[in-house]
Amino acid sequence: MTSVIRRILLVEDDDQYASLVAQQLSQANFQVTWVARADVALDRLAQDQFDLVLTDILMPGMSGLDFLDALGRQGLGTPVVVMSAFGSVDTAIQAMKRGAYDYISKPFKKDELILAIRKLEEREALRRQVVGLELKLKSEERFGEIVGRSEAMTEVYSLVTKVAQFRTTILVSGESGTGKELVARAIHARSPRQGSFVALNCGAIPEHLLESELFGHVRGAFTDAHSDRKGLFEEADGGTLFLDEVGELPQALQVKLLRVLQDGEVRRVGATKSTKVDVRVLAATARDLQTEARAGRFREDLYYRLNVVQIRIPALRERIGDIEALVRHFVEKTNGRLGTSLSGVDSEAMKSLMAYSWPGNVRELENVIERAAVLAEGNVITLHNLPDAVTRSRRERVERDADDLSIKKAVRDLETRFIRAALLKTGGNRTRAAQILEISHRALLYKIREYEINVPHTPG
Repeated sequence: MTSVIRRILLVEDDDQYASLVAQQLSQANFQVTWVARADVALDRLAQDQFDLVLTDILMPGMSGLDFLDALGRQGLGTPVVVMSAFGSVDTAIQAMKRGAYDYISKPFKKDELILAIRKLEEREALRRQVVGLELKLKSEERFGEIVGRSEAMTEVYSLVTKVAQFRTTILVSGESGTGKELVARAIHARSPRQGSFVALNCGAIPEHLLESELFGHVRGAFTDAHSDRKGLFEEADGGTLFLDEVGELPQALQVKLLRVLQDGEVRRVGATKSTKVDVRVLAATARDLQTEARAGRFREDLYYRLNVVQIRIPALRERIGDIEALVRHFVEKTNGRLGTSLSGVDSEAMKSLMAYSWPGNVRELENVIERAAVLAEGNVITLHNLPDAVTRSRRERVERDADDLSIKKAVRDLETRFIRAALLKTGGNRTRAAQILEISHRALLYKIREYEINVPHTPG
């Protein structure tokens, strides 16, 4: 094991004893700095870096226990081993309560001191390993700003990486709150485009202002047009324009958007000439645009132009395995934004979060964590801090399971849930789902008919 303790600050008012201890430590290849007072030690720690403090308890001025208190107040995290010739169990307990790592009684043998240091080295090495693993875990849980490493999200990341290098138009689909804009930003960040990422929610702008917002206008084009103004297409020139809720575009603007996608030109409202733009368009929708197109509410030619590549973002209920990572992320984010000091969520609260169906998806989870952070009385979110809608889901399931003791029904419910999950994971491919479930293809088809499971499927 590589040594993690090299420099030791010795705080000891007895010159003769300090010299003896310093000699023993030097012989063991430690670098020792000696001071006779605790207040001087505080100054040295503020100015220099030490791996360990070895301090006496009884000293003139500031005692060793007061020294430990001062270290805590100043946030100096250097580990401390205390020593005293007037040892007692109470003194040891007090020292440990105030932050000391270990306690040894004078007079001590050289081996006792070195053993205490080696134990501390093992603890520090383990702590650093844990910190490293935590950092690695956090990095593995994220893809840019997106949190989650479930199989469903890993497929999304793979597709994002593949399409980011090309200029092709992409349709990002998924329920509201699944993080479609984050995916669009990840595509832009991984693309070679040097321009800005510009986002517009098509459903948030009044229809009479939307054309000017997208394409700009010239002075005098309408009553309030007092000067020329760029539209978002021109602002995103050389970059990416993200059109969220593109299904909300009125028919007239759908025609103009199609023209821009085909010709690479925009014409400001009231202008007589068009301007060339180099813009990659990413669109997002919570609607089924194919159904909208068939119903005549969305232009079919625009749908096919937008849907060159489609990236579907799974709902949170389809990626339950990501909830713990998302909770950690939102706790950390809430601490930074609200100044709270939450350390996490207790086990019962987490069980309820995992059991809830999350109709509002990731956005709803973030709001629930923020609400819980405001209501939490300690530094851990508990079941009582969660909304009733979240806790009710698990409570009703527990009550239902307690009332219904039918083994057949329990098996049916379990098999139905597993089959649905496997079909969702495989995009409806029944052959792959059967392999995951470790049953035959014929058995899977039989159970789908028997349990009346209606999941869209692909051939297989």
